Amino acid sequence: MRHKPTGQPVTRRDALCRMGGGFGMLSFASMVGQSIAKAGVAEPGNPWMIKDPHFKPKAKHVIFLFMNGGMSQVDTFDPKPALEKYNGQPMPGGDLKHERKTGSLMKSPFSFKKYGQSGIEVSELFPNLGGVIDDICVVRSVHTEIPNHEPALIMMNTGANVPGRPSMGSWVTYGLGQENKNLPGFVVLCPDVPSTVGPPLWNSAFLPPMFQGTYVTDRVKDKDKDFDPYKLIPNIHNEDFSLDQQKRELDLVSQLDKINLEGMKAHDPQLEATINAMETAYRMQTEAPEVFDVRKETEAVQKLYGEGSTARGCLTAARLIEKGVRMVQVYYAKGDPWDHHFDITLHKKTSRDSDQPFAAVIKDLKSRGLLDETIIVCGSEFGRTPVVEVGSGFMGGQTHNGRDHNPHGFTMWLAGGGIKGGMTYGSTDDFGWRAVDNPVHVHDIHATILYLLGIDHTKLTWRYSGRDFRLTDVAGNVIHDIIA
Repeated sequence: MRHKPTGQPVTRRDALCRMGGGFGMLSFASMVGQSIAKAGVAEPGNPWMIKDPHFKPKAKHVIFLFMNGGMSQVDTFDPKPALEKYNGQPMPGGDLKHERKTGSLMKSPFSFKKYGQSGIEVSELFPNLGGVIDDICVVRSVHTEIPNHEPALIMMNTGANVPGRPSMGSWVTYGLGQENKNLPGFVVLCPDVPSTVGPPLWNSAFLPPMFQGTYVTDRVKDKDKDFDPYKLIPNIHNEDFSLDQQKRELDLVSQLDKINLEGMKAHDPQLEATINAMETAYRMQTEAPEVFDVRKETEAVQKLYGEGSTARGCLTAARLIEKGVRMVQVYYAKGDPWDHHFDITLHKKTSRDSDQPFAAVIKDLKSRGLLDETIIVCGSEFGRTPVVEVGSGFMGGQTHNGRDHNPHGFTMWLAGGGIKGGMTYGSTDDFGWRAVDNPVHVHDIHATILYLLGIDHTKLTWRYSGRDFRLTDVAGNVIHDIIA
């Protein structure tokens, strides 16, 4: 912002104030060296403070395991004997409306069997998750509106079909604040930018920028045993200045900022957000390399998760939760890797990468004493059709055994954090096309997660552009039947 000339001489105080305004966007401000929170109580006016929930929470943290691209419910957690019986026959009621041309009903190429005391049927693709199914609630009746990746991803992450709304992680950190002042409250993990949407999936939109998710990429090759956490987070280590030298420099900038902030007549959320972000970045130099270094775990824990980026992401998520991070989101990979239009048997690869680490998160958090206070939610932006896809343009019109997008009825599962384990909720029709029993909209999933965190989703609002916005828009119902 440029200052118009006034014709008045510039005093030393004015000069310092203007200098402070310039340095303010790069400083960690007046909070350097001060204790932010003691016993859960923070300084007045500190936006990072731990805030009182609306009612007694059952959980404190969230891990969102995201299989971006669209996992097929009828091949994983929603077995349909009718598909076996009527395989190759037309779908009753005529052709279904899809993005692409489809044909007859197609049975699953995968077998199912019952697991645990609950006897829930799980596909052969997820034997490890089957082993912990008594800790899991399988919701088989999720639905959304649009069968395209981008709007469906945005809906699942922000509660809207269009970009420009705050992400769930941003709402959570806005509603509850931050537990660990040395780490971001909301972290997103993925080997590369997931899908074609990218940052709108974890941004804070019109909420203060301090609530935006911190995206950490993992481009380390799976077979690279020399895993270096300093490579994950750019500029986390300053080669030229020690922490003491940085602190002395930033202390000076802090004093200039004090002068500037005292002279401000209006609240500046952008300035305060940048100040807090720089402060957190400064402190991350000591704690972040430690928490991201999964090599520090025992050999037994590393074997529990297995190898690969999904395994590292899940293990890192558990470590971040242990350090007090509010929400961690783990994407499978860049693009839409679960989007198997051509051949649904490609689910073998994506599920093999995911099954062991997903189950390991449940086992590991339980052993750390954190499962009861951590909600684990897992799913995709939509499901897939019970009918075969016939020719996808780029496939030259040939028939194959893939499935198209299906937003009308698909599966997600939840565990920990007050969720009833060993149960299924809702159902799709006989063929797995549409939710028919206890339909669950994405808004209902969001409302339930907030409820478990002690937040009334109708009261967590932010006034913007003349109206109050919330994660669940003007809808959403808490699914009390799945809460312990």
